[in-house]
Amino acid sequence: MENELWPAPSDRVRELIRNIAEKLLPLSDGMLDELAAASLQDPQYREFAADPVLAETDRRLVAANLKRWLRSNIQSPGRRVPNNASPETLIYARDVVLRGLVLDELPSWRATQRTTWRWWLNACFSETSDLQELPELIEVSANSLTTFADDWIEAVAAHVDEVRNELAGGAHLQRYATVELLLQGSRIVRPRAEAQLGYALTGRHVAAIVWTDSDVAADLEQAAEQTMRACGVTTRLTVVASTAALWLWMPVRDVPAPSDVMSELSRLAGTVRVAFGRPGDDVAGFRRSHMEAAAAQRLLTRLQSRLSVVRYEDVQLVDLLTADVAQADQFVKDTLGDLVDTDPLLMDTVSTYIDERFNRSSTAQKLFTHRNTIDRRLARVDELLPQPLNQNSVSVAAALQLLKLRAST
Repeated sequence: MENELWPAPSDRVRELIRNIAEKLLPLSDGMLDELAAASLQDPQYREFAADPVLAETDRRLVAANLKRWLRSNIQSPGRRVPNNASPETLIYARDVVLRGLVLDELPSWRATQRTTWRWWLNACFSETSDLQELPELIEVSANSLTTFADDWIEAVAAHVDEVRNELAGGAHLQRYATVELLLQGSRIVRPRAEAQLGYALTGRHVAAIVWTDSDVAADLEQAAEQTMRACGVTTRLTVVASTAALWLWMPVRDVPAPSDVMSELSRLAGTVRVAFGRPGDDVAGFRRSHMEAAAAQRLLTRLQSRLSVVRYEDVQLVDLLTADVAQADQFVKDTLGDLVDTDPLLMDTVSTYIDERFNRSSTAQKLFTHRNTIDRRLARVDELLPQPLNQNSVSVAAALQLLKLRAST
């Protein structure tokens, strides 16, 4: 409750606060990158920052909180913001519990608060230079923002406790804890792990991550079922990684073509995406395949690609090349030269030629054209490339794959 340390603002300061909030609300989306970066900069928050789904959860939460505070100061300038649980807060609390995270993110939340305060403070000085108005404006604004942050931190901690109590002893948390031990390389007795997971750790596995980064609700469990069907198996291990992501393992020897998986997923409502690792054997393969699926998922996020299905085996080299996106773009320019800006038909021809293992006859059949036409196109490709294709085929293949991912943005 407000007390003598937070008196009701004067009419003039109420007017100033409302004016500033009305001006900043349309600009709030432009602040999200800076706020999201601030919220994820603390080392303790590394798991949220590294996981694209969790990072998106954090971003939506930051956006919702900022807009909620601004809207409240338009409706009731300078007053305490009602501490109602937002959908974003409830999702965040559930994800914290599902991933077994410790709720110790105060430095991160305070960093977001400081970033918001600098933005608001600059707007205050732009709105008025009256030295009679500024002290009250700043004091009331600071009280409002600080109390809003304190109230929210208290509320989210309470929601986390509620979710933790709700899920205590549940199969999902036990399964996730066992998988985490396996992924971290901890010593765990195989029969015990298999009993807890209900999944055999011997033999060949492939890991997949099924997730959505859309605001539109998606049936992830049904998507997991369709993914399993595309892989041609009838059993899978499923771990609920967050409210928007599932981790899968399946006893599969070969990963299906992305087009086959996309065909299955096209029947579902909502936007669902899938990243596959490469098949691997036993516990080591169980671990490695998941790490590769996570790397493929992060690659799509890093490149802002909208590709629905990705296999790590198809993008491994691109993943290694794109740790620095600016350098990756330079790599494409250096490798492809004038081919980048030429007829897309030439790009499609050289890409198909590489896919067909440099067989010109099968390339012609694939593109439904004459072999002589393929010869002419490939000759033109060599003229446009800085180096002939047969001298730099690996780099050209990687650059074309990177362009393909970029084209899906």
